[in-house]
Amino acid sequence: MLYLPREEGQGLVEYALILVLVAIVVIAILLLLGPVVGNVFSNIVSNI
Repeated sequence: MLYLPREEGQGLVEYALILVLVAIVVIAILLLLGPVVGNVFSNIVSNI
């Protein structure tokens, strides 16, 4: 009997790791830029 490796799960794991990495980067950017964006909108509202 020939052994045929199942590689469907490997691609799914790679996509999941990329998705987690992108999510971590987006969360880090939002944490760093969140207060800055809030101040910009506050300045816009106060000037209106």
